Amino acid sequence: MLLMLWQNYSIFKYFFCVYLLLIGSGGFRKRKYDNFPHGQRREEKENVNPSSALMTSFKSFQMELDTRHDKYERLVKLSRDITIESKRTIFLLHRFTSAPNGEEILNESEVKLDAVRRKIKQVAQELIGEDMYQFHRAISPGLQEYIEAVSFQYFIKTRSLISVEEINKQLVFAAEDREETTNMTSNSHDKPPHTWSLKVTPVDYLLGVADLTGELMRLCIGSVGNGDIDTPFELSQFLRQIYDGFTFIGNTGPYEVSKKLYTLKQSLAKVENACYTLKAVPFFGGAIAHVHPVVQSFLCLAGILG
Repeated sequence: MLLMLWQNYSIFKYFFCVYLLLIGSGGFRKRKYDNFPHGQRREEKENVNPSSALMTSFKSFQMELDTRHDKYERLVKLSRDITIESKRTIFLLHRFTSAPNGEEILNESEVKLDAVRRKIKQVAQELIGEDMYQFHRAISPGLQEYIEAVSFQYFIKTRSLISVEEINKQLVFAAEDREETTNMTSNSHDKPPHTWSLKVTPVDYLLGVADLTGELMRLCIGSVGNGDIDTPFELSQFLRQIYDGFTFIGNTGPYEVSKKLYTLKQSLAKVENACYTLKAVPFFGGAIAHVHPVVQSFLCLAGILG
C-alpha cells in the first residue's frame, strides 16, 4: 500500500514539474488578441480606412491583375482558333497529290490562311503596349501550328523552306477601316497605330519546322500510294537537310527543340525506308520473296503490291 502511494506521488510530482516548466516557457501563454473582447476586435476591423494609400494601391494591383488575366484568357482562345484553322489548312493541302487540279487546292488554302492571319491580327491588337513574352505561352501553340501550315504550303509551291523573315512579313497588318482605328485609339493612350505586327520568335519557328517534317512524311507516303515516284526522293533530301540543321543545335537549344528532334529522326527514317523500297523492287526484278518482310508489308500498305 505504501509502495503504491509512493508511486502515485512520484507520478504527480513529475506532471506538476512539467506544468511549471510549460508555464515558465510560455507554453500556455495566451495570444495577444485573446486579451481583447470580441467586439473590440470587430471595431478595429471596421475602422480600416478603405481610402488609405495602402488600400488604394492594392485595389489598383487587383484591377491590373484582373485585366491581365482576362487578356491572357482571350489570347488562349484566339490561339485555339488559330490551331484549329491551321490544322484544317494542312488537311486540305494533303489532298494536293491526289486532286486533279492542284491550283484549286492551293487557292483554297490561301483563303484559309488569310482567315488565320486575321485571327493573328487580333492577337497583335491585344498585345499593343504589352510585353509579348509575358503572354508567349498563351499564343505559342497557335503560332507553331500556323508556321507548320504556311511552311507546308510554301514547300508544295516552291519545294523549299520558308524563312522566318518571310513569315514575319506576312504578319504585318494595316487597319481595314476607320472604325477599327477609332476603337483602338479609345483603348490606348498612344497615337493611333496604322499597322500592327506580330513577330514570330526563333523558338516558335524551329518548333513549327520540326512539326512540318511529320506532314512531309505523310506527303511522301501519299505520293507513293498515288504512283508518284519522284516526290519521295525529293522529300528525303529535304528532310535530311533539316535534320542536319537541327543536329547542329543539339542539346544547346531549348528543351522543346531537342525533344522534337527524336520525332524528326523517325520521320526521316520512314521516308528513307520508302525510298529504299522503291529502289529495291526493280532491283530484285519483281522477285519480292527476296525483299525483307518489313519492306514487303510497307509495299502493300503503300499500294505498290496487291
